[in-house]
Amino acid sequence: MRIDLNADVGELAGQDELLMRCITSANVACGAHAGDAVVMRETVRLARANDVAVGAHPGFPDREGFGRRDLHLPSAAVLAFVADQVRTLAAITADEGVRLQHVKPHGALFNIAVADRSVADAIARATASIDPSLILFGLPASELIAAGAAAGLRTAREVFADRGYRGDGTLVPRSEKGAVIHDAASVVARVVSMVRERAVTAVDGTRVPLEFDTICVHGDTPGAADLAGRIRQALTSDGIELKSLSTP
Repeated sequence: MRIDLNADVGELAGQDELLMRCITSANVACGAHAGDAVVMRETVRLARANDVAVGAHPGFPDREGFGRRDLHLPSAAVLAFVADQVRTLAAITADEGVRLQHVKPHGALFNIAVADRSVADAIARATASIDPSLILFGLPASELIAAGAAAGLRTAREVFADRGYRGDGTLVPRSEKGAVIHDAASVVARVVSMVRERAVTAVDGTRVPLEFDTICVHGDTPGAADLAGRIRQALTSDGIELKSLSTP
């Protein structure tokens, strides 16, 4: 059994160097919600040095809100800014001799694309326009996964190590109680259970089936690097192999 472990990086959270020692795929902020060209290049080099696959992490152009606010932009605008951000990172990876593996929308953009097909289609089309071999990350059974498949993209279903789930398999909004699990031991045990049982216990106590390909640890969470290290150790100790999605 194998799984991909990813983290959001390049957001100046101060944990990237340690995170890169634990993860197999990195979602690099593309300068809109966080980061800039210099940070992107440094992050790509760090990923290369640690043999970590690189993906683009485009988000709403909203640095003040860290990309976690819905800007209510039309789908045409979403397509344009996603394509622009992915293209910018793709140019850097090419210059650094690194293959761009995937695209994972950030924050509010990711959450909106769970149910809004027009936004999901815009993200998928933007991704395919840059490189149709890119893998599109999305929540299991979401419109984003469906849109990626419709655009001819390979998709990867993503779950979250420390986020609360509702009974319908969607994430508990960060504004609500139970959105984030802070106890590291509980998070680690839950991740191993999720991988082995392909299910998660929702905040209402129901058991929700989940088929997934990659697990996310948020890079801006306090102690994220330590948490990622503990997750990696627990998974490998349980006989689960950690590899990026592009590794044979």
